[in-house]
Amino acid sequence: MTEIESQDPPTFESEHTKPAGKPGLFNGSTRHGLLGDLSLRHPWDIPLFAVGVLITCLLFVAWVGAVVFIIYMAATGKWSSIQPALEEGSADGGLSNPYSPISIGIQLFVAFMLIPWVLWIARALMYAQLRVSGVRMSPTQFPEGYRMVAEAAEQFGMRRVPDAYVLSGNGMINAFAAGHGYRRFVCVYSDLFEVGGKVRDPEALRFVIAHEVGHHAAGHTSYFRLLFSNFMMRIPILGNALSRAQEYTADNYGYAHVPAGAPGTMALLSGGKYLNAHVNVHELADRAATEKGLWIHLVNLSVTHPVITWRAHALRDRSKPGRMWLRPKNRIFEPYLPAGSTFSGKYPTPEEALALLDRARAEGHVIGEEQFGRFPFGQSYPEPQQMRPLQVRQPSAEAANPLVSRKPGAH
Repeated sequence: MTEIESQDPPTFESEHTKPAGKPGLFNGSTRHGLLGDLSLRHPWDIPLFAVGVLITCLLFVAWVGAVVFIIYMAATGKWSSIQPALEEGSADGGLSNPYSPISIGIQLFVAFMLIPWVLWIARALMYAQLRVSGVRMSPTQFPEGYRMVAEAAEQFGMRRVPDAYVLSGNGMINAFAAGHGYRRFVCVYSDLFEVGGKVRDPEALRFVIAHEVGHHAAGHTSYFRLLFSNFMMRIPILGNALSRAQEYTADNYGYAHVPAGAPGTMALLSGGKYLNAHVNVHELADRAATEKGLWIHLVNLSVTHPVITWRAHALRDRSKPGRMWLRPKNRIFEPYLPAGSTFSGKYPTPEEALALLDRARAEGHVIGEEQFGRFPFGQSYPEPQQMRPLQVRQPSAEAANPLVSRKPGAH
């Protein structure tokens, strides 16, 4: 027996030695229970969801009251002065009139009762669509990606590993998490496996996957959570705020699993899968503090995900939770350029901008490697490329007017 084989198996914290059990209605997707790991939750996550529950309950009470009231008024004939169908004593009591109180009551009753079923069916169809259209991660298909999913699920204490699929991204960078029943799944667009071009950044992919698994671990994809937050998500400011808080929570899970992947993920989301290596994440994060003004905050209130500068700042400064309403104040480095909120008088002249470029290159702040979609650093192009004469050539008369010289019947 070799030395490696004789070693004791690794030990884990007591939380991971508990029997996993099956996911249930009252025990949650993880060993941490319904609320998950509270240390990783954003402070606004649960309070905003509680507001959503309150709104849903109030709407339910209002719905019951409205249905009972309308049916009562119709049955007692007290709406006869308003509804001609009842006043004239129609044979069906106003059912044939869609605007009669009895019809409105039935419509309200049916519409509200259908919402849980519509949500259930929509989740079932989403899962079915993914199962028949996506490539399922497994030990034999995208095993590295599936290992990332399994490792994140293990660290977060999930009772079962989520199903994982790869879809053709067609150039888009995206991933999402959802569920149906007690089943959970994540979907990763294929372009995420190409992060960095020839120079891969697997830690960024690992962070993205951990972020999505974190949504499951935090209970964000639970059917009842979606049901009770469904109405709130349609309220402009409140719905977006809940979504941003959930994204910050998922980022906390991603950072807890692979902190080294946070900078690469921010570079990926801001610069794309090929130019990510040229994104200075410190400069990106510092702009969360330097870019100020009313319009910045209005943009933040209108989006479902934290704006990328604030998000990068939150992942860099782990002493405070991500900002929800007001921009962060602290920055680390002195910017080369004035913030966009300043007046144009402080912007550099062309001569000053060229001097700043030379200074940045001399100080070693510019990466000098060749990158997809970018001209190699420091290389000049005094002579036109061979393609240029073809692009600017004068077309012949026949080429410019191909139908003029065409003979009848010619193809």
